[in-house]
Amino acid sequence: MKRREFITLVGAAAAWPMPLGAQQAAKSYRVAYLALLAGPDSTAVKERLSELGYTEGKNLIFDHRSAEGQSVRLPQLAAEFVRTNPDVIVAGFGTLTAQRLRAATASIPIVFVSVGDPIGAGLVKSLNRPGANVTGVTSQAREVSSKRLQILVDLVPNTRIIAVIRNPETPWALQELKIAADTRAQHLEVFEVRTADQLPTSIEAALRAGATALITLEDPLLHQSLRRQIVELVAKARLPTIYGNRDFTDAGGLLSYGADRRQYYRRAAEMVGKILKGEKPADIPVEQPTKFELVINLKTAKALALEVPPGLLAIADEVIE
Repeated sequence: MKRREFITLVGAAAAWPMPLGAQQAAKSYRVAYLALLAGPDSTAVKERLSELGYTEGKNLIFDHRSAEGQSVRLPQLAAEFVRTNPDVIVAGFGTLTAQRLRAATASIPIVFVSVGDPIGAGLVKSLNRPGANVTGVTSQAREVSSKRLQILVDLVPNTRIIAVIRNPETPWALQELKIAADTRAQHLEVFEVRTADQLPTSIEAALRAGATALITLEDPLLHQSLRRQIVELVAKARLPTIYGNRDFTDAGGLLSYGADRRQYYRRAAEMVGKILKGEKPADIPVEQPTKFELVINLKTAKALALEVPPGLLAIADEVIE
């Protein structure tokens, strides 16, 4: 072979692409997900991440852990996650999980989901400029609470004493609700529920206090663990109740007013995607829901002998008959 021909062949070989197995492996990212309660919500995060090009088993390691409803376990689980040094940690539904993660690390990016008042909870400095390693999606629980009160009063206009069930570990929505009640000259009777066995006694106490309607505040314990029990107990007590999520009305509850929680998780996944591409949580504004849906269960209203005002039916996004 002539020297010139040999050099040409060597140059062409150098220009050929390397075999697939010899190419540098694509970067793999680790995303951790911590929840107070186990549930399907992490699936929505993984689905959206996959749509964005981050697929579990290919370029994504997705580590999901739950405290199984035991809030005292959250600090330990948060510390364990921090030791694995993930690229991002997602804090599942509720404020308490986000707080425990924020206490565990000031450097690993955290994206929270459905926190009612992230400023009041000490998670961010402002919604537009979070300012640290935390950002996420707020459920606007403080502002929405007054709207729920208005809807409930429209349906039960003569009520003066309204019971409130809340988890004392997530107290931020109550302040706005109290302000709204004061402006309408209505009295709130607040009952704290941490465990399932406290729920029946709280509802009985609400009836003894003269409550003729009830509001449940958003919280993972109330929403996921006690949802069916709440719906069944208030039905037996014939206590008109408004909830923050349509899962309750689908389960037989009377009214719900709130944003679509599935969208919270998809939007949180998009924030994770931004962080994996190099953006800092401090520069990613906290997102707020733009659409809220009112769902009315007419079957339940009839069982309670309640006539739903035409004006309320007119603004309902869905009526269950």
